[in-house]
Formats: sequence, C-alpha cells, structure tokens
Amino acid sequence: MDKSCPHAYQELVRVSEEPRVKDTTALQHRSFRLLLVATVGGFAGYVLLLPVVPLWAVTGGAGEIAAGATNAVFMLVTVLTQLGMPWLLKRIDHRIAFASGTMLIGLPTPLYALSSDLWLLLGVSGLRGVGFGLLTVTGAALVAELVPAAQHGRAAGLYGLSVGLPNVLFLPAGVWLTQQIGFGPLFWIAGALPVAATAAVLGMSRVRAKPAQRSGASAFPLALLPSWIVMTAAAVAAGGLTAFLPLAVAGPVAPAALMVFGASTMLGRWAAGQLGDRLGQRRVLVPAVLMAGLGTGLLAVAAWGAAPLALLGAAAFGAGFGAVQNITLVVMFERTESGAASTAWNIAYDAGQGLGAIGFGALVTLSGYPTTFAVAAILITICLPLATRSRRRS
Repeated sequence: MDKSCPHAYQELVRVSEEPRVKDTTALQHRSFRLLLVATVGGFAGYVLLLPVVPLWAVTGGAGEIAAGATNAVFMLVTVLTQLGMPWLLKRIDHRIAFASGTMLIGLPTPLYALSSDLWLLLGVSGLRGVGFGLLTVTGAALVAELVPAAQHGRAAGLYGLSVGLPNVLFLPAGVWLTQQIGFGPLFWIAGALPVAATAAVLGMSRVRAKPAQRSGASAFPLALLPSWIVMTAAAVAAGGLTAFLPLAVAGPVAPAALMVFGASTMLGRWAAGQLGDRLGQRRVLVPAVLMAGLGTGLLAVAAWGAAPLALLGAAAFGAGFGAVQNITLVVMFERTESGAASTAWNIAYDAGQGLGAIGFGALVTLSGYPTTFAVAAILITICLPLATRSRRRS
C-alpha cells in the first residue's frame, strides 16, 4: 500500500491490529437468558389454570356462562392493564414491572381454594389479570431492550418458544392434575411457579426504555397500524380455530390438529426469527401471511368433509401464524419505542383471539363451519397489501 497517505495507512494498521469480535447470539446475553426462564415460569402459572378455574366454578354450582366469565374477566383486566403499559414503562425499571406481574399472577392464586363462590373467583381472576398484563407487555418489551437490534428477530423467536412451551406442556396438564391431586394443591402449585420465576427477574440488568431509534417515528398507534392489522387478522383466525375446530371436524383428527397447530406455531415463530434477521423482516412477512391464509383455507375444506386435511391446514396456519407473530413484533420495535410496540402487539393478540371466538360463533350460527373458516382465510389474505407495502417502504 502507498504510505504517502499516512492517515489512511495508520487507520488500516489500527483496524487490522484490533482483536476480532466474535458474533454473538441473543442467548449469550445473561439478562435475556433470565428473561426466558422467568417467562416460562410466569406463563406456566397462567396456562395451568385456564381450563381449571371454570371447572372449579362449575363444581361450586355456577353455570357455564358464569364459569366462562372467570376467564373473560381475566382477559378484560389484562387488556385494560396493557393500555397503560407504555406510560408505566417510561417511568419505572422494567424489572420492577415484570416482577410485579409474576407476583400478581402467583400470590393471589391460592385464594381460589378458599371458595368456589363466583364473586371470589372473579375478584382473584381480576387481580391475576393485572399481573398478566404487566407480564406480557414487559416481557416482549424486554426483548427489544436486552439484545442489539440486529438480533431482535432471533431473540423474539426464542421468547416465543418460552411462551409457547408452557401452552403445549401445561394446558392439558391442568385438568389431569386436578383429577390426581385435587384443586387445592394445584392452586398452590400454579401460584408458586410465577412467584419462583421472580428470582430470575431480580438477576437481570436494570432496564429503562430507550427512545425510538427510528428517526421521525410516529407515536402509538398510527405508525404501527399496518403491522397491527396483520397481527389482529391472524389472531382472529387463531381464536376461532382453537374454540371451534373440535366442533367443525369430527373424530380424533381435531385434537391431533390442535396439537399440530401449537407445535407448528412455535416452530414458525422461531424460524421467522432466524430468517428475519438474515433476510429482512418484511421479506418474510408476505410468505407468512400467504401460509396463514392457505392453512385457514384448508381448514375450511376439512370442515366441508375432508377431515384429514385439518392436520395439514393446522400445520400451515400454525407456521404462518407463528411467523406473523414474530415479524410484526420486530417491525413494531423498528417503528417506535419498545413499550408502545409491545402494548400494541399484545392487544392485537389478546383482543384478536377474543374477537375470533365471538365472531366465529356468530358466523357459524348464520352460515356453518366451512363458510366461517373460508371467511377467516379471506380476512387474512386481504392483509397482503399491508405486508407488501411495508416491504416496498423498506
């Protein structure tokens, strides 16, 4: 090299002599690993009781509608809490918010054992709903705060695994455990798991929200609206699938399809994290939406009479739905601060699932299961312009 340019030459020598920094992954960040552990514990306490509290209410003499109100109140309070999370996360350490969530999910839980009276069940469910609102928004926001932006996709995928595993393992275990050990001991176990998870939270680094990195980023919710609509549409279909697939498809195919759906959702979310960081999030979003729409269409055909197709449809929809979850979350992180992005995403997920269950019920009454699933497939597919427009903007 020509040494007549001393500044350039000295800079080249300096760079060449610096030690090479190895590429890191999200799992090499200690606080992120602790977040995954705490998330598994927090969600385990939530998932265990999803089918158990309504069953406990029926045991005490409540009707099915009143029993279902226990979970409805839980989710209503969850969404109301989530609405205030952007304001809260700007003012307190994320660890405090997350730990408050795990404690509020766990500590009131043994109170269920005092009585199966509906007023007590609704009150305890409301308290736990506050905790779940804190847990869901803060956990997703911490993904953005604990790892570099270049690793957000993979980190969100791993976070999705920590959320999904309790659903796969503990959702069927709750009712089985009540038959083996009774309601009382199960309430204590479900309360202890989130409280124990708090210890992992305390080992994390102090975190306060960083300002949005994207210059000119709009405030919640307008900048997030395209991703929010895509996520909500997919969540509506998922809520309808989980509520009505066992009724739409007869025989043993439905339980198997639900298991396939849960597993493929986790794998889809993880795979989208890997691909998104390498190819760009928006390049993966269009195939994910297409996959979700195709899977829902196959479920419509299965409900028409081709029951075995439910397995393929559940696998395709689950993979697409999991990928949409991951990509929309990371894209929202790019658009605004982590607290607002996490709040918008979680409301899309929770409200979408609730709307799906209600909307599917109304449509099924009017037009039957095949038409209802076909409408859900159309709803997802018409979101493609939002995904392609986001890709062109990037």
